[in-house]
Amino acid sequence: MSALADRLRQIAAAPEGKQVCAFFDYDGTLLEGFSATAILRARLRSMEFTAGELLDVLMIGLRGCSSEQDYAEVLEATKPAFTGKTYAELLAMGEKLFKEDTAAKLRPQMWQVIRAHRAKGHRIVIASSATRFQIEPIAKQIDADHALATDVEVVDGIVTGRILGRPLWGPGKAAAVRRLAKEYDLDLASSFAYSDGNEDVPYLESVGHPAAVSPQRGLRAVAESRGWPILDLHNPTYNTLGMMARTSAFYGSFLSGAAVGFAKGLISEDGTDAMQGAVSAGIDTGFALAGVRVEVLDGGEYLTSARPCVFLFNHQSKLDLPVMIHLIRQQATGVAKKEIRDLPLFGKILQVGGVAFIDRADAGRAIEQLEPVVNKIEEEGFSLVVAPEGTRSATPRIGAFKKGPFHIAMRAGVPIVPVVLRNAGELMWRGAQLIKPGTVEVRVLPPVDTSSWVPEKAGEYAEEVRQQYLDALADWPVTAFDDGRMTRTMGVFEWQERGRD
Repeated sequence: MSALADRLRQIAAAPEGKQVCAFFDYDGTLLEGFSATAILRARLRSMEFTAGELLDVLMIGLRGCSSEQDYAEVLEATKPAFTGKTYAELLAMGEKLFKEDTAAKLRPQMWQVIRAHRAKGHRIVIASSATRFQIEPIAKQIDADHALATDVEVVDGIVTGRILGRPLWGPGKAAAVRRLAKEYDLDLASSFAYSDGNEDVPYLESVGHPAAVSPQRGLRAVAESRGWPILDLHNPTYNTLGMMARTSAFYGSFLSGAAVGFAKGLISEDGTDAMQGAVSAGIDTGFALAGVRVEVLDGGEYLTSARPCVFLFNHQSKLDLPVMIHLIRQQATGVAKKEIRDLPLFGKILQVGGVAFIDRADAGRAIEQLEPVVNKIEEEGFSLVVAPEGTRSATPRIGAFKKGPFHIAMRAGVPIVPVVLRNAGELMWRGAQLIKPGTVEVRVLPPVDTSSWVPEKAGEYAEEVRQQYLDALADWPVTAFDDGRMTRTMGVFEWQERGRD
């Protein structure tokens, strides 16, 4: 059993409630790498860097940071990045950099740890020496109860660059944890803390259940001597040229399938069936060439037993829809704006593929506009495949569910089947263009009966189903390999070897 699996079991056995805290360092712990690098890259791209500032950063990087004085010099060197800007501007910059850059570096294993703590009702706290502008986005994404950070002075909405109070580096972070515990009467002896840094030994000592996450050499030695859990977490790395080849192979196979399906659809009595069959086959081959495997852990029977229905899926990656096509195969529909139907070729392809087009021009008639989808389900026996979050999340977090799919299920008189995708984002992050090889894990939850539902409570039903996703992800059957990965990865030619068995 891996250290990660042991930790998850320890969390499950811990007391419940907000008096127990889970403290998370950010850089190097939740994040593989450092959030400040995204800020530095942004400044370099904007040509805001001065030669003196660049030299200071290089010297600090060469010397390292081993004391509070060193960290004070780091903060002094980074002052130009935020001095003179408004607080709102810096928060907006932090959000933008997080979505476009930093979110891709989040450790998926730590998300599972966060989910386990959330399931126990623990108080979630980010504790970082970084500025609030860097950690606010992640604190929001994980619904953290508190964010302990190094704060800067703001006068009339403008950031002066002066540090307020003691930076949260080393003993300063431990002191912030103790202040929070005193203010909320927290049970630190039953609480948990996670960090990678040598300087965070005092912070980890402040709780009863510390853990070193892919620790630096000094912290590793301390953890080994004191018997603290060591979670060595590693995300696989891949050759970029290989990823480009695999990704090209996937899209080539998918587009070839679509072209064959479109041609068959124009001459076939059932063009939609021909199109969907060809696209499904193209995606199957594309996944094999890309080294992507889809594994249904449980509930596979619900993919066919409840049709027609509304299939829901959580949305993080560009791979999500291909995965759903691979699972659902045929007799399914999606939703698109009616304007897309008039686009040359593309609109015709979607039409042959069975997509239902709706008019979104009048927001006041939102329910009536769903009628084409309802008709597709009632008259043709199609199932709807839809992401209730509406847009891809930058992290594995489950966003709010829109009510539209639930109204459709009620009007069509069909059940809802929740399909939970755990790690598609690990293979192709929200903003990524290249596919990594590996396994996408899927759980299909039992169909949800909608026969007694009423439209007035659509929001309540949406939240109930969303909670099923949260529960499923928190209680996921975890396989943690010796090198810290959560799921197996697959070499590009492994599918051929397996096919010969």
